[in-house]
Amino acid sequence: MITFEQLKETIERKDALGRYLDIDSKRVEVEEEELRTHVPDFWEHQKEAQAQMKKVKELHQWIDGYDELDKAVGELQLAWDFLKEGLVEEEEIDSMYGSVMEKIEALELKNMLRREEDSLGAVLKINSGAGGTESQDWASMLMRMYLRWCEAKGYKASIANILEGDEAGIKSVTIDVDGAFAYGYLKSENGVHRLVRVSPYNAQGKRMTSFASVFVTPLVDDTIEVKVDPAALSWDTFRSGGAGGQNVNKVESGVRLRYQFVDPYTGEKEEILIENTETRDQPKNKENAMRQLRSILYDKELQHRLAEQRKIEDGKMKIEWGSQIRSYVFDDRRVKDHRTNWQTSDVNGVMDGDIDGFIKAYLMEFASESEE
Repeated sequence: MITFEQLKETIERKDALGRYLDIDSKRVEVEEEELRTHVPDFWEHQKEAQAQMKKVKELHQWIDGYDELDKAVGELQLAWDFLKEGLVEEEEIDSMYGSVMEKIEALELKNMLRREEDSLGAVLKINSGAGGTESQDWASMLMRMYLRWCEAKGYKASIANILEGDEAGIKSVTIDVDGAFAYGYLKSENGVHRLVRVSPYNAQGKRMTSFASVFVTPLVDDTIEVKVDPAALSWDTFRSGGAGGQNVNKVESGVRLRYQFVDPYTGEKEEILIENTETRDQPKNKENAMRQLRSILYDKELQHRLAEQRKIEDGKMKIEWGSQIRSYVFDDRRVKDHRTNWQTSDVNGVMDGDIDGFIKAYLMEFASESEE
């Protein structure tokens, strides 16, 4: 049963959040921004209109999130009063308190995501390390973990391109994650992930170590201006592989985009290669590939503008001992993040997508650093 002091502290945290998020000012601001959407020719300028609607939506997310918390705290206070009259059970109070605390912590965590790109979706790429089947299987397990996390968050996750392993698992996969603040949360996953387990692929049942890298960039939308040089673009088409069907290996629906990127700051040249086999519609795959290119170029610009560049570069580290950000040790029932020292014994929960503890620990330790 919660104490009166816990109830009082909950109300104080809710009120402090309201002041810190400046909810009253946001209410005034959203009314002004919504008025701008009511002008007769609003949708004649598509890009500007989309940017305006995005601004309104983001303001509503903060206001609605706080209003939901405010209502839940009010109901908890009311239930506490009813407890004295015997109208509410103690178990019900504790359940309501748990729900309120989840809402407070979620809003406090979201408040750490203040950078321009944090509110965007994400492009998440997983590459298996050296080690053949074992590391390819590990890469596929990570893919499942992130897909389950996206599902729990209500994010739309679509596989833009996947390269299957020779015997099992995957060599690489690119996933587009569409949803508010997906990048802000997933940027904590940049780096090398290490697995230690008794291998199902080893006849002697030996303990094996495998590595896979995760690289996350912001998923840009049409409201963000990114300059693409048409002269640096070239396309190839190819037949998509797959498990069968009339269209597989008959129609060249897969697309391969090559972009000759020249860094405007250093003059260094780099070929960006993107493959997309997401749909059986070649024009749609081209559109998706261009969106990924714009995301990569946007991220490259961020690397010059923002102070947090080392975290982005983590995804390019050599996939081997000493470079991992997190270890998953199955037989010891332990998953530990080496940057924050946050760990859990719930290995099954983590592999089913429960990684919020790691994300929260990362943001609490590094969010203020990344705003500099």
